[in-house]
Amino acid sequence: MVYLLHTNLNNKKKVSLALCDIYGLGNFQSKQICMQLGISENIRIKQLTGFQLEQLTQLITQEYNIGVDLRRAVQQNIQRLVKIASYRGFRHTEGLPVRGQRTHGNSRTVRKLKLNIMTLVKRANQNIRSSGQKKNKKK
Repeated sequence: MVYLLHTNLNNKKKVSLALCDIYGLGNFQSKQICMQLGISENIRIKQLTGFQLEQLTQLITQEYNIGVDLRRAVQQNIQRLVKIASYRGFRHTEGLPVRGQRTHGNSRTVRKLKLNIMTLVKRANQNIRSSGQKKNKKK
């Protein structure tokens, strides 16, 4: 295993496929990186030299938004949508499909889970209320 940019890359994988394991890099970007550095896509990670690994990390950090930074940017975008009270922000907060998908046959799992959570919350509230009423009756 090679630890590169906060990600463990499998030694047995080819370079272009292993780079896809880094959050924010896809197949096209990984092939582009290999072309820019002059590394064959068929070479395995364990065959790369230390210098090539350094070049790889430098190029990726300079030109691509990856990992924690990308996750933070996505979360900030979602929070911005919620803050300005847009329709998309509302759909994010409700856990429903955001991009116009139907909900009749789709996203049933999310709705079931949401119902289960709501019933648990209601039961907990009822238990709290009933325990408070029992204490009041004793007095």
